[in-house]
Amino acid sequence: MAASAGAQAVGTQDSQKCGGVLNPPEWTRSGVYSGLLGTRAITLGLDIQDTDSSRYFYVGRPLDLQLTAFHSGETLIFQEEVRRSLGSAPVVTGCFTLTRTDGGLRGSWKAPGAVKALKVSLEPLNVAKLPLKLPPSPGLQKLRISDPLAFVKLNRAWVVAADGQSVREPLSGLEYPRLPDASAALGAALQDRLLFNAVNALECASSLPEDSQGDGYNLHADVTLLTPRLISLRENTDYYCGGAHPDNSTVGLILDRVKGRPVPLLNLWPSLTSARLKALYLAASASDPASECDDVLRDMDNSFAVSLSSGGLTLTPDTLPHVVSACAESVVIPYGQLRRGANVGSPYFADLYSK
Repeated sequence: MAASAGAQAVGTQDSQKCGGVLNPPEWTRSGVYSGLLGTRAITLGLDIQDTDSSRYFYVGRPLDLQLTAFHSGETLIFQEEVRRSLGSAPVVTGCFTLTRTDGGLRGSWKAPGAVKALKVSLEPLNVAKLPLKLPPSPGLQKLRISDPLAFVKLNRAWVVAADGQSVREPLSGLEYPRLPDASAALGAALQDRLLFNAVNALECASSLPEDSQGDGYNLHADVTLLTPRLISLRENTDYYCGGAHPDNSTVGLILDRVKGRPVPLLNLWPSLTSARLKALYLAASASDPASECDDVLRDMDNSFAVSLSSGGLTLTPDTLPHVVSACAESVVIPYGQLRRGANVGSPYFADLYSK
């Protein structure tokens, strides 16, 4: 999302607004820098692979500001670009002029038309050696490598609700269920789900123009079943990130309560192939046989968000196009209907079927 916004900027904006020639000077290397812009702390991600993929943020603020790299001789120039409204071309809101000094970046930032420039002083940030401010988890460690700038932004303590039943990521504002007595492995798995959604939410917000910041990414996540060995959750997201229309998605999760690992549906019911799931869904669906939705559902892919509840197995189509997404009603298949095909040797059998 962020990269596409930058790409649009190069195509629609005066590439000489801040001066220089497109692409950074040869001495630049991809990396993360931290320091001061005037008196304010910033963190900047420099990406030499894509001219328009560099970005920075003010520490404690959720939004990234997109940068396009230029050079004049050995001087690195960043053109800061922002969209004011949907459909409008990005406007240049600032120009960084930086030189390499003792391994760091020194120079200035100036708004177009301004008389005074602000001093900029940045030092390389070794993201690999930053201490974790959250419990270690696979997703957090992966983010450190795949998107160091997002890692720096999100590697901060999250806010636990007073009742201990949920946790909030402060920059995105997203909340996620929490189990106070969860194993370390399950806690890490739940943390990674909130982390995944928070990354998406912040990227979405950064891709929106200034007049659409009330839109963005909303998450509603619930525990739908909790047993001694299993936990199931359902995530519903709706989002608008500046595209042709808003969208939404549903994710179902079935996890081992101790190990935190996904429990494949076939481990619980070996007969529930994707084709069988579709047959069960169509049989349980309340759609009118003469309606447009009936045709849509019969022609859809055999793909469902699957979760467990006290009443049974919940199925929600998860690949319908936006224009027919209203047809994606959830259905619940009672456990009793599935008992004949259940895996009686599974350690989870007793959690779903009493003897």
